[in-house]
Amino acid sequence: MNLFDVIKKPLITEKSTLIRETRNAYVFAVDYGADKPTIKRAVETLFKVKVSAVRTAIVPGRKKRAGFRTVKGPSWKKAIVTLSEGKIELFEGV
Repeated sequence: MNLFDVIKKPLITEKSTLIRETRNAYVFAVDYGADKPTIKRAVETLFKVKVSAVRTAIVPGRKKRAGFRTVKGPSWKKAIVTLSEGKIELFEGV
């Protein structure tokens, strides 16, 4: 897997902002098949920082009503990446 395809997008929410300010951790939506060492290598390569820990979670798809039936959206994976040193400049202007 290409390291540039591992990280899909940064997640900027109230909860992720609180995590970033208190624990120096950043939240990303990542490829469903990516494992922790691959995510760590991708973040270190792309943002030139030192990663100390990676936690992942599978987020189930939401159910929505479409007329008389329910439709389930796709499940996705998120990663909470804790940095030991450095900051990611992408998040600093938000």
